Amino acid sequence: MSSTTGGDSPDESNVNVAGAENVISVGAAVAERISATVAKLVEDKVASRLAGSDHTLWGPAAEAEAIKRLGWLSSTLVSAPFVDQMAELRAEFLDEGITHVVLGGMGGSSLAPEVITATAGVELTVLDSTEPGQVLAALADRLDKTIVVISSKSGSTVETDSQRRAYETAFEAAGINPIDRIIVVTDPGSPLHESASAAGYRIFLADPAVGGRYSALTAFGLVPSALAGANIGDLLAQTERFQPLLSDDSPNNPGLLLGAALAAGAPAVDKVGLIDNGSTVVGLGNWIEQLIAESTGKQGTGVLPVVLDAESFEANHVLADVLPVRLVSQLGIPAVDEIQVAGSLGAQFILWEFATAVAGRILGIDPFDQPDVESAKSATRALLDNRPAPTAPNFVDQGIQVRGDQKLLQGVSTLSGALRSLLSTLTPQSYISLQAYVNRVAHPELAELRDAFATATHRPTTFGWGPRFLHSTGQYHKGGAPTGVFLQIRSIPDVDLSIPERPFTFGQLITAQADGDASVLESLGRPVLVLTMTDAVRGRETLLAALADAYRSA
Repeated sequence: MSSTTGGDSPDESNVNVAGAENVISVGAAVAERISATVAKLVEDKVASRLAGSDHTLWGPAAEAEAIKRLGWLSSTLVSAPFVDQMAELRAEFLDEGITHVVLGGMGGSSLAPEVITATAGVELTVLDSTEPGQVLAALADRLDKTIVVISSKSGSTVETDSQRRAYETAFEAAGINPIDRIIVVTDPGSPLHESASAAGYRIFLADPAVGGRYSALTAFGLVPSALAGANIGDLLAQTERFQPLLSDDSPNNPGLLLGAALAAGAPAVDKVGLIDNGSTVVGLGNWIEQLIAESTGKQGTGVLPVVLDAESFEANHVLADVLPVRLVSQLGIPAVDEIQVAGSLGAQFILWEFATAVAGRILGIDPFDQPDVESAKSATRALLDNRPAPTAPNFVDQGIQVRGDQKLLQGVSTLSGALRSLLSTLTPQSYISLQAYVNRVAHPELAELRDAFATATHRPTTFGWGPRFLHSTGQYHKGGAPTGVFLQIRSIPDVDLSIPERPFTFGQLITAQADGDASVLESLGRPVLVLTMTDAVRGRETLLAALADAYRSA
């Protein structure tokens, strides 16, 4: 590896790390800010200790969890048998004319396969929603040629369990034996492992020593990706070639540099803008988002990932609390206050996992637990058990039902006024979280709201599809810095779908998930505005017009 520092020209004042792959280039201002932190990491031999699975790196309170969660460091070895197994199984399915792969999974079980297959250019239908229209569309798509991978680490994820039940019923109605068309990926001994074994399903067991968000190179990432046609052998080889660079106790270690850049500036710089600037890895930011948010967003601290593209407001304006990280295909010369990251997909997976674990040490938190995720699940279960009558909206304007606490909406009677009231709570350290509990396949245009809100407010803005984001940024929203301002967007489904052998429907489930999460956020004192669209087709335009009016009237 090599590095160059010093000098006045941009070319000479950036740190460029090389090795088996060029992966990171650090702008001069960032390099100066993190230099002392990196030196301390080198002095403490953090790289070699982490590479050697030292579970004491995060302090005594984290040891019990960390000792069970470092298996990702040896995933290339443990996962090697999947290469031939999956090749044989894929060939078997292709011979039977089964060409369509669906993945039912959430969070770590779906985000890595989505990136792997998109980067490989192969088709994988990712069903990570409980929105009834989205579920019905998946069930109606080439069922006779479909194999379904049901993927859950805990084996008790309500979304995944519901998706499995829906597909079992659909296959049976079509005269297809579900045993022949459903594959299960889970941890040994999980409830799903036990029930799937009893039913006779094909089962692939993942390494239980790997947490969900670090599981890209385990069965969770590899089984659905390989069945869809991605070359997982190449992926593991990429990781294996790069990983030795991370064990070097050197100030040029890319994992130490990236980990320090993520965490050393907190709490003043506590957000990272993940800017897709021509990266050949498709959708990498969405995977990194979950990894960083769930790993660091706890105990009132953490790093908030904001997924961006090159045209986003945050990618083109200096925000004091945001570190811009440009994901590029080839390293160049970054701006002094930015970082560039490149490299193969396998290198990216292990680099970001390593750096996130390092960031956890710097922040003084356990990067392997997720203490606040259960709160929204508990609230959802309580609502499903009781199924209270829907609360009346505070008011309806332009076909959108508006709900919020009395303090937020006191004296407000218009949609633009409600937005103005919510956004008036922003501070120089705040972020906006847009959460759309809507069919993301039918209404992808709603994601465009993110750029509009960021441009209008000059504040970093995240966008998440519900309930998908509950398994990603949901942990940070509740456990991280209490600076979020939340806009929840819902729609009234045109259709609903029963969940076999469950006393609730998909429509009731997604409503309970949205209500449960909003109630937890409100109980923590976070400002939450809930907008329910009666016409989702016109929803984007209505909200954009109301946002513009809110700022004209400000």
